[in-house]
Amino acid sequence: MHRYRSHTCAELRSSHVGETVRISGWVHRVRDHGGLLFIDLRDHYGVTQIVADPDSPSFSTAEKVRGEWVIRVDGEVKARTEETVNPNLPTGTIEVFAGEIEILSQAQELPLPVFGEPDYPEDIRLKYRFLDLRRETLHRNIVTRTKVIADMRERMNEAGFSEFSTPILTASSPEGARDFLVPSRLHEGKFYALPQAPQIYKQLIMVSGFDRYFQIAPCFRDEDPRADRLPGEFYQLDLEMSFIEQEDVFQTMEPVMRQVFEAFADGKPVTREFPRIPYDEAMRKYGTDKPDLRNPIIMEEVSDHFRDSGFKVFANILANDNQAEVWGIPAPTGGSRAFCDRMNSWAQGEGQPGLGYIFWRKEGEALEGAGPLAKNIGPERTEAIRQQLGLQDGDACFFVAGDPKKFVPFAGAARTRVGEELNLLDRDRFELAWIVDFPFYEWNEDEKRVDFGHNPFTMPQGGIAALEGEDPLSIKAFQYDLVCNGFEIASGGIRNHLPEVMVKAFEIVGFDRQTVEERFGGLYRAFQYGAPPHGGMAAGIDRIIMLLAGAKNLREITMFPMNQQAQDLLMGAPSEATPQQLRELHLRLAPKKE
Repeated sequence: MHRYRSHTCAELRSSHVGETVRISGWVHRVRDHGGLLFIDLRDHYGVTQIVADPDSPSFSTAEKVRGEWVIRVDGEVKARTEETVNPNLPTGTIEVFAGEIEILSQAQELPLPVFGEPDYPEDIRLKYRFLDLRRETLHRNIVTRTKVIADMRERMNEAGFSEFSTPILTASSPEGARDFLVPSRLHEGKFYALPQAPQIYKQLIMVSGFDRYFQIAPCFRDEDPRADRLPGEFYQLDLEMSFIEQEDVFQTMEPVMRQVFEAFADGKPVTREFPRIPYDEAMRKYGTDKPDLRNPIIMEEVSDHFRDSGFKVFANILANDNQAEVWGIPAPTGGSRAFCDRMNSWAQGEGQPGLGYIFWRKEGEALEGAGPLAKNIGPERTEAIRQQLGLQDGDACFFVAGDPKKFVPFAGAARTRVGEELNLLDRDRFELAWIVDFPFYEWNEDEKRVDFGHNPFTMPQGGIAALEGEDPLSIKAFQYDLVCNGFEIASGGIRNHLPEVMVKAFEIVGFDRQTVEERFGGLYRAFQYGAPPHGGMAAGIDRIIMLLAGAKNLREITMFPMNQQAQDLLMGAPSEATPQQLRELHLRLAPKKE
């Protein structure tokens, strides 16, 4: 028999009754039932119940063991009685009567409990991550992560993609976030950068004649952490294709993404055909470029109903600003003054003056609008709003007014809040959609100049003619995102592969030809020697797994994450460099003055 086990803690079934087996693992918990000891023994695969009888030679050892000790058990598999069968365990029909127990390793008093998984301070969980990872939920999430990645690889191979690795030490690039810099020992005063994404390299792979590339790529960005983005590093399914148009990417990757979700959705419905929603439409209907389509609320412009109305606040806004509009945010089933007042208070907490509303209720046989706005604009306008938005008895509508470019984030947040507060979302499904036609440029208000709206290497719709003859802020890009349940899970585009288009695109944001050649020389040179039309995307593996696992943040699906302050509490990073290391790297610290 093997030194440590003949079976794992998840293998034994009724068919093994009568066999002598050997299993090893961690003591999950110990229960004393009137002198009979029950030990739940756990390993990577599952849990088996061990029984130690007072008459067994193993009983004295069983009395010593404590939670998270590592032990080996030799014993006989016996069937549980009908009333003690545990249907929640794959091994729940049997138990192992211990004949011999060997203590392989003892555990000190635990700094956090494993059994039961009670809430615990995050810093303790991260400092003792090796214990935290023993918890069933987190352990299961990490296993799910490995399975999802393996599934992605298999599907990409089936779709004709080849996996290539790109460099980790590279040059700084304009991906939109801060680089992590690595000082060079051999080249004094110069630095490598960790890649924010393999963007330029994957385009070079296409120029090199390879047709379909993919990689499970590590990416590094010096960003502030949040629930859907870890500090430091993340992983993406990165891919690129040659001789394709935008629709080819959709037709190739939509089945891959749908099948990945279906494989791990635990029976939850997944969108069959991903809709294509233009960016401008998404902003107007949902107030965001990553809409949660499980929320049925669609916002609409209702300006005409308030123009020259008795509600002077909105009427004056419309009269004095040609850009101004009034949007309605329907709230099905939200037609109570208490809910409307609660939403108004929430808006004030968001820094807004308030949130105007109307709600509808039956007065006898008549359906009437109620609330201050209804009184000000009168019954005819109130009824016209109700009919436009398709609202009924017991429904409400909230209103925002002003320049949509300024109020759209708040309107989108209000839509989300209403949907969640009224429980309008079907949470047990995955709704995916492509967001297309992103603006190529945007206005940088801080620096008072035009800037790239998304990826600077994307092909503008209309090509060089659009760059030379159109208002930059009106140009759309062959840029697209894949969104799911309110999260952006992938982003991509058809790339610019023509050097003159590349130069012109950068000139509009203030880069001259010489700067383009210096900063992006590898890609610029490659375009001089025959570059194929190409495009691709990158899917955020961490966010996809977070959605599939039903986790609230990325730390719950990442093996060794940093904390909110971008610190690795387990390994003690970042740490100070020694004087010798600094000398070798030609660096001298300049302490910040207090």
